[in-house]
Amino acid sequence: MTAVADAPAIAPGASVLADARAQLKTATDVLGYDESLFSMLATPRREVTVSIPLRRDNGTSEVLIGHRVQHNFSRGPAKGGLRYSPDVTLDEVRALAMWMTWKCALLDVPYGGAKGGVRIDPREHSQPELERVTRRYTSEISPLIGPERDIPAPDIGTDERTMAWMMDTYSVQQGHTVLGVTTGKPISLGGSLGRATATSRGVAHVAFAALADRGITVAGATAAVQGFGKVGRYAARFLAEAGMKVVAVSDQYGAIADEKGLDIPALEAHVEATGSVVGFAGSDELEGAAILELEVDLLVPAAVEGVLHAGNAERVKAKVIVEGANGPTSPEADEVFRRNGILVAPDILANAGGVVVSYFEWVQSSQAFWWSADEVESRLAARMDIAWRDVNAAARRLDLPLRDAATVLAVERVAQAHLQRGLYP
Repeated sequence: MTAVADAPAIAPGASVLADARAQLKTATDVLGYDESLFSMLATPRREVTVSIPLRRDNGTSEVLIGHRVQHNFSRGPAKGGLRYSPDVTLDEVRALAMWMTWKCALLDVPYGGAKGGVRIDPREHSQPELERVTRRYTSEISPLIGPERDIPAPDIGTDERTMAWMMDTYSVQQGHTVLGVTTGKPISLGGSLGRATATSRGVAHVAFAALADRGITVAGATAAVQGFGKVGRYAARFLAEAGMKVVAVSDQYGAIADEKGLDIPALEAHVEATGSVVGFAGSDELEGAAILELEVDLLVPAAVEGVLHAGNAERVKAKVIVEGANGPTSPEADEVFRRNGILVAPDILANAGGVVVSYFEWVQSSQAFWWSADEVESRLAARMDIAWRDVNAAARRLDLPLRDAATVLAVERVAQAHLQRGLYP
C-alpha cells in the first residue's frame, strides 16, 4: 500500500512548480547567475503528454493521460520515477523532474532529472488493467527512454512489478533484453539488492546526522512518520532499530500514536494483514493531519508534496524535519521553521538514497556484475555522509539554511556542466 497525503496536498494558492522555481531563483541569485541562465535551468528540455486507452476487465474502455518530463541532460541521461496517482498534473511532474536534477547533482550521480506520471488511482484497477496501462504508456514514450536516454524508476503507486513490465515492453520493441532501461526492478530481472529500502536508509542516515547536529541523542529520541508507504514504512523501521521511539505514524486512512513508542515490526505485520495502520492494537487514533503537529524530536513527512505550508507551519513543534517526500514544505513554511529554529533537512538531500542505489543498479546492469547487499549499503552510506557534510559546509560558508545551501550546490554543478558544454548550434 502506498501512503498519500493526510493533509491538503498543496497549500491554498500555492503550486509545487512555483515552489521549485522559487528555490531555483534563490540559488541563482546567490550564485550571481543572470536571468537567461535561470530561464535555461527552469525550463524542461523535453516533455511529452500521451493518451493511454485502457480496456477495462468488464469490457468498457477509458482514456487516461500520462506525462514524461525530462528536465536536464547536462550531466548525463535523465533519471526519475513514474507515479500513478489521480492527482498527477503536468506542473507537478515538471517540478518533480527539476528536483530530481538537483538531487542527482547534489549526490554526484551522473544523471539529469526526469519524472513521469499517469493520472490513475491504482487502488481502483486490477493488476491486469495496470499492466495494460503500463505497457501502453511505455510504448508511447519508448522513443524517449533507454539506458543512455532516460531511466524510469518506481514512485507513488508503482513498484518493482511496474518496472518489470516497462523493461519487458521496451525490450520487446528493441528485439533483445535491455535490463538497464529501468531501475527498481525485481532482483531476478537485474534489480539491485538494497534498492527497495534505499530511500528509507538515506532518510535515516540524514536523520541521525541532523539530530546529532542539534545535540539530540538518537537512542530514546521521539519521531513521527507521516506516510507508511515505500519510504515511511522502512524509515520507521530503521529509526526504531536505532533506538528511537516512533510515537506516531499515518497513512491515507488515518493516524495512530503511542507515547511509549509503537512496535514497528508488529505494526508492519498489522498493515500486511489489514491494509492500513488504523486499528493497530494498543495505539490511539489521531486525526490525520495532527501527526504533523506533534511535539517530537523528529518529523519525517514521507507522503506527497505541500503538506507543510503557511496554514499549519506555526503549529509544527518538531525540533528536526527530515523530508522523506518530494516537496513536502512550502517556501512560506520554510520561513516559519527558520524563524522558529526548526532544522529542515531538504528532500534533495534526505530522500536521495533511492536515486543513488538506482544508479548502482544501472551500473550493475551495464556491467552484468552484481554487488552484495553490504556493498550497496556501505556505498550508499558513504554517499549520504559526503553529501551531508558538503551541504553543512556550504550552509555555514554562505550563511544559508540547509535547503538553500543544498540547492545552491546542486544548481552550481548543473550550471557548470551546461556552460562547459556550451550552446548548440
